Amino acid sequence: MSAAAEGETVDQGGQTGLERVPLTIRSAGRVHRFTVEIARTPGEQQMGLMFRRALAPDGGMLFPFDSEQPLAFWMKNTLIPLDLIFIRGDGRIARIAESATPLTLDLIQSGEPVASVLEIAGGRSAELGIKAGDTVDW
Repeated sequence: MSAAAEGETVDQGGQTGLERVPLTIRSAGRVHRFTVEIARTPGEQQMGLMFRRALAPDGGMLFPFDSEQPLAFWMKNTLIPLDLIFIRGDGRIARIAESATPLTLDLIQSGEPVASVLEIAGGRSAELGIKAGDTVDW
């Protein structure tokens, strides 16, 4: 398996063809830049990052919803650990579930109504110092 180029998601059996957009997280005076795929439809959201074998350090997937709501995700068929970043409608991070365990059906709750969820490589939030209250823009 070859390494992903910066900003590129390695696809080995996961869904393809999703729109990719730049996304920034502002944290403690720093700006962290990502290029993420957008899972807009229920089918795209259900598949998410399932079956991916790798994710670039600046890659990820964004799950936007029409309105703020309590959300729960699981890691079914997800082969790599992920950080799940739950984002309020105003763009502020409500909660981060760090390094979610691959292949589990345990529900990962948002803890409050949120408008979107960002999935990035497991451990990346801690590595970059990203925390609740930081701001996400895309």
